[in-house]
Amino acid sequence: MTTTPADPPTDAGNSGQGLKLLAVTACPTGIAHTYMAAEKLAQTARSLGHEIKVETQGSIGAENVLSDNDVRGADGIIIAADKEVDRSRFVGKKVLAVGVAEGIRHPEQLIERVRSAPVYGGAEGDGAGAGTGTTPSGGSSGGRERSVAYKALMNGVSYMIPFVVVGGLLIAISLAVGGHPTPEGLKIPAGSFWEDVNNLGAIGFQLMVPILSGYIAYAIGDRPALVPGMIGGWIATHGELYGMKDASAGFIGGIVTGFLAGYLVVWIKKVAVPKFARPIMPIIVIPIVATTALGLFFIYVLGKPISWVFTHLTGWLSGMTGTSAIVLGAILGLMIAFDMGGPVNKTAFLFGSGLIASGNQTVMGMCAAAIPVMPLGQGLATLIRRRLYSEQERETGMAALFMGLFGISEGAIPFAAARPAQVIPANMLGGAVAGALAGMAGVADAVPHGGPIVAVLGAVEGVPMFFVAVVAGAVVTALATVTLVDVSVRRKSGGVRVGARAVGVGAGADAGVGSEVGAGVAAAVGGAAGRRVTGGAAGGAGAGVVPVASSGAAEPVAAVVGGSPEVDAGPDGGADGTSRTAGDAADPGVAGGDSADGHGSVAGGNEVGGDSAEDGSDAAEVLSGYLTGQTVKTHLDAGEKEAAIREMAELMAGTGRVSDVGELVRVALAREAQGTTGLGEEIAIPHAKTDAVTAPVVGFARSADGIDWGSPDGTLARLVFMISVPEAAAGDEHLRILALLARKLMDADFRARLQGAEDETAILRVLGEIH
Repeated sequence: MTTTPADPPTDAGNSGQGLKLLAVTACPTGIAHTYMAAEKLAQTARSLGHEIKVETQGSIGAENVLSDNDVRGADGIIIAADKEVDRSRFVGKKVLAVGVAEGIRHPEQLIERVRSAPVYGGAEGDGAGAGTGTTPSGGSSGGRERSVAYKALMNGVSYMIPFVVVGGLLIAISLAVGGHPTPEGLKIPAGSFWEDVNNLGAIGFQLMVPILSGYIAYAIGDRPALVPGMIGGWIATHGELYGMKDASAGFIGGIVTGFLAGYLVVWIKKVAVPKFARPIMPIIVIPIVATTALGLFFIYVLGKPISWVFTHLTGWLSGMTGTSAIVLGAILGLMIAFDMGGPVNKTAFLFGSGLIASGNQTVMGMCAAAIPVMPLGQGLATLIRRRLYSEQERETGMAALFMGLFGISEGAIPFAAARPAQVIPANMLGGAVAGALAGMAGVADAVPHGGPIVAVLGAVEGVPMFFVAVVAGAVVTALATVTLVDVSVRRKSGGVRVGARAVGVGAGADAGVGSEVGAGVAAAVGGAAGRRVTGGAAGGAGAGVVPVASSGAAEPVAAVVGGSPEVDAGPDGGADGTSRTAGDAADPGVAGGDSADGHGSVAGGNEVGGDSAEDGSDAAEVLSGYLTGQTVKTHLDAGEKEAAIREMAELMAGTGRVSDVGELVRVALAREAQGTTGLGEEIAIPHAKTDAVTAPVVGFARSADGIDWGSPDGTLARLVFMISVPEAAAGDEHLRILALLARKLMDADFRARLQGAEDETAILRVLGEIH
């Protein structure tokens, strides 16, 4: 978007002269935060007499992308993002990097601060040229640093997932078709086609942890951290480099090297260097120094304690061979499930496989029962409580189930990396149950491999109890996981930001993994006044409007809004006296675009005039008929959030478009459990995507006393919009509805008139302004 005020104030900025600014906004969810921050920056820059172009990096991709010419003529760049933004194009420019919430809360401060921001790639005192923009934290408080650490972990997991899935499935398929049991485990004939397939899968597994480590480091220290992070991850998985022939530090070691590499690079970037050396710092000096320092530190410092743990655990287990089989099985199950390929896991596995040659196959039977529990349990958890997982997480869960059948425990690593505090204890509990049951029943395994595949191929003695142990362990893991995750997200949703996982198993993500609208949106909005998506009040031109887009999950939304007398309604009227919709962005390809006469359009239709509120436009049909008189209620009876959602669902059921009220309520509440959708300023955006509705439907109701929605500023929600869209129609239609509503709901004057409307007819007349 580009904003150029028609009549800039004479006192624009402290200097009295308008600046040419650029901005990039981005968040993991890629919806509300991204576009709200863009709009607030555009509005504020316009009011201060500055020109600004904002690039948005939402779930539908980058929009209004900054060109080289834009950068060349810019006085400064503001990056308001909670995910990584490529800054290499901004070398030589003043760059201010903050969280996306700052773009919404304090746009005026950001515009003032960018005047004195360090120059990226050549600022005084920033050595490597990153300055405060090196990390997304922007030098903020410890709370922000925790957010950066979490984001970095999710970044690594999201990139690791394809390697886990591809490598695991290739290995599983090759073992299933071409493998057979031998004293050395499941083997594939040398030189066969299936050996080549297995080797391809093995390469994927070898790259898995280096990728995890490298992209954790990248999220913290940018490109210079990628190489040291990946090499550190490789070292972590090759124990022979630090005295461990048969084991390694595994994925936990990879996480450690990722964070060490990232923060080491950040520290090196702060070292002042001569100007002539700055160009080679990020591509030569920093990677070499960081890689050397990290590699040697891991080999000589971290490697020795890991090797010591491996050696002493082996000796400890050897002394337990005469103890109770149930106790030994539980201990082996705990160890197998703890780090999945790390030193503790390998100690237990090698202990069991080493006893096969001596004729004691029951110890390996305990291990074999525990090995598939983690991927089977985590995959089962994604089926039991789908609401707790993003789409990509659920897909990864299906792959984990398949890998579990073939004894590939690595299928659970993405889950453990994303939610270690919840997943690892649940894995260990299930592994202990499986190992103990196998030990109690005297299950024996003649090959050093685990999972149902070894039983199917005839290598297991006591097959029925083996399957009982595996199933029991997997069920315990799944139930423990969903319980711990549910408790965690409910605790976090009490008023602080809680992001929906965006990665394959965590991410979003916004990963990507697979993120959802409004996840953690509360903190992004905070308590600042003037939460709007368009530039003007009713009838205002709204130059530089940014449409609000949907996330990758494209879920339907409900918005709760209340008028606030402190909210800046923006300038009244535009150059031509017409009002503009969210389609009036600088990028004509987004939600409509600019028409030749300056009148806005949305999704290819619904031309809007400046007097839409006064001309009595079709008040009986709003948002393409999704919101009608049937779905409007002047007063909510409910006094708390859950009851309000249920009441709204029942209201919308009167249209005949809701096939299952209970399911609609469940999905909406499930989204709330992932994190409060209260935005503050009496605004919230709870949402749900479900086939419990047969067609898009929008409801509206008011609460006189307000409802506690867990908003970060403590305000109560007084105006409730609830939107339901079936999964098949959730993409473009959800984007369009969200953009239209966001445009109006962020307009303080619109909210005030909606709150003051006397009856349903008056409410519909106000709502008729939404086009």
